This record gives sequence, C-alpha cells and structure tokens, in this order.
Amino acid sequence: MLRLSDIDTNLLVVFDLIHRKRNLNRVAERLGITQPAVSHALKRLRTLLDDELFERTSSGLAPTPYANRLHPLVEDALLQLERGLNLARDFHPTASDRRFTVSMTDIGEIVFLPRLLEALEKAAPGVSLETVRGHNLKRRMEDGEIDLAVGLIPQLGAGFYQRRLFTQRYVCLMRQGHPLAKGELTREAFLCARHVLIDAQGTGHESIANVLAEAGVPSPVCLRMPHFVTVPFVIASTDLVVTVTDKLAEATAERFGLVTRAHPLDFPPLPINLFWHRRFHQDPANQWLRSLVHELFAEFDGET
Repeated sequence: MLRLSDIDTNLLVVFDLIHRKRNLNRVAERLGITQPAVSHALKRLRTLLDDELFERTSSGLAPTPYANRLHPLVEDALLQLERGLNLARDFHPTASDRRFTVSMTDIGEIVFLPRLLEALEKAAPGVSLETVRGHNLKRRMEDGEIDLAVGLIPQLGAGFYQRRLFTQRYVCLMRQGHPLAKGELTREAFLCARHVLIDAQGTGHESIANVLAEAGVPSPVCLRMPHFVTVPFVIASTDLVVTVTDKLAEATAERFGLVTRAHPLDFPPLPINLFWHRRFHQDPANQWLRSLVHELFAEFDGET
C-alpha cells in the first residue's frame, strides 16, 4: 500500500497536467522545465503506481482506465492543498496591480467595458483588464489564463460555475430616415429589405443566420461580416437593416443616429451568463471581480 510519504507530490502535479493537456511538451512549458524532465517524472509515476497511466495515440496521450479513475481524486486533493496554502491571502483592490483577463465578444466589449472600466478606476485604480476571444476557452480557464468569461457559452459545463446576468432579445437596427423606420414593421417588409448578416461563428449569435434563412431572407445578403463592432458605422450611412441584440442597439442607437424596431421574426432568448472555473471559486481576487461585474450588470440573481 502506497503512503503519501512514499511519493513526491510534484509527481501528482505532473500527473494532473498530463491528464489535462495530453502533451508532454505543453506540460513542460506550463511547469517551466524540460520535456525530458516531464518524461522522467512520468516514468517514476508508472513505476510507483504499476500502471502505464498514459498511452501514445495519433491524437496525443490517452489516459488508461486507472488514470481516469485516479485523476478526479488527485485533482481535488491538489485543489484543496492550493486553497489551504492561500488561506491567509486576501485581495485588496485599492492596492492591487493585478491584470485580469476576461473572455467576451465584441458586443460584450461595447456593452460591458465602458461601465466596468469606470468602476475599476474608482475601486481599483492599479488593476488592469485584458479582453480575449473564446479560443480554447475551456482549457485556458482551467489553467487560469482567463479569469472570467461572459456570454452565451454552452460548451462550458462540468467544472464551471455560472451566474445569470441578463437575457437579451433581438431587434432590428437601421438609420433614422430609413423607409422602415416608421410605421408597422411587418414580416413581409422585413424580408424584402436589404440586410447585413453577422457570421459570429463560435458564439451564441450563430442562431441568427439559421432563423433568417428559415424565414426566407435572400441569400446571399447584401453584406456579410464576421463581427458586430463595425455594424453601427455601416448602418448609419446605408439603407441596410441588421438583426442585433437589444443591448448593442441601446449602446449605439443614439450615438450613431439609429432607430431600433421590434423584430417581426421569432428569435430564441439569449441568456448572458458570467462563468468561472471551480478551481478559482474561492479565490479572493476572482470573487471580487465577478461580484463587481454582477453588481454592475445583473438583472438576475443566483448561481449554478
């Protein structure tokens, strides 16, 4: 029977990282050591535990059944140890110079950043913020590279907490003076309009294209774009119509001289949540930032 005193706890850290990253080079980069050192640690673990633990496959290292059974126990043990070592560390926003990284879309940047930066300037003047897109989001949040994520992100399931901020609906946005800016905006009139379509791949906004296509919006549309951030500039000087969230419309309509109309098509509601990984659920800095975001933007309460 193995006892904890029989094993170097650093080997458990290596085991946890190999199980999550499935690549010895990435584990070496994460730990700041050489790849041969990681290989040597894995060899020691295999001898101690009398199991291969990971087998090479065409897609990387695959854990053995024993490794899959062992990993949740090791992960939880390391997490509890990390929490214990940091119990005495508090977060003081007024004195902190920490940089937080938050994943959000371009709509999120338009809606969240002005108020969030204003609040940070008052409450934590030394704190800085970096926004990123959701590429490899799950892994990067597991590794602590991203502190929080905001949006509709169904791929973040087990291992993540989430808290509802608000639910968005879709509206039509057009310039003042547009032929459809006054009177009833019927389904027929909308379908006959000239459209901008946003191909926001990898976000919850992908449903826009499906609903418009099913309704009969002509394809190809007049303009297709990969993001929302330039939409107000385009709409303000053309007779194009775009389907956007009500939050984006509220943030840009007055500034760009645009008109918001209720949408004649039926779109599913868009829940916008705040996400964080369970490894950082009790981290004081993470707790402070997500509380600030919730205080500024939440229209709902509760977390899951």
